[in-house]
Amino acid sequence: MPTVQVEAQLSSADLLKAAGQLSPGELEQFVFQLLSLQAQRKAPSLPPAETDLLLKINQGVPGDVQKRHDELVGKRQAETLTVDEHDELLRLTDQVEKIEAKRIKYMVELARLRQTTLTVLMKDLGIQSPTYA
Repeated sequence: MPTVQVEAQLSSADLLKAAGQLSPGELEQFVFQLLSLQAQRKAPSLPPAETDLLLKINQGVPGDVQKRHDELVGKRQAETLTVDEHDELLRLTDQVEKIEAKRIKYMVELARLRQTTLTVLMKDLGIQSPTYA
């Protein structure tokens, strides 16, 4: 899609409304770019290795994958899951677990670079340990 540069004064509400019109993939990319911008502003003097790890840590599970996974978990809890949906849930769970495992690996690498523990790093970054139902 071609892009053009336009100068305009928009409120954050206007920007949010415009972002709401993006496709799921475009929105995910936009959020990633916003997180990158936020990371740059909060810590403009971070070493490149730390910046790279923070970007990877903040990527997370793609929104469409997380949404479908949550839907299927809800159906499983309601005991309305079909056999095909169960197979899909298993595949998505595997995919989510692999993404989360990579995320933890990146956090461990960042903790090592900062010479701290994973627990302290997570607290510093505002990342809470997951709770399981």
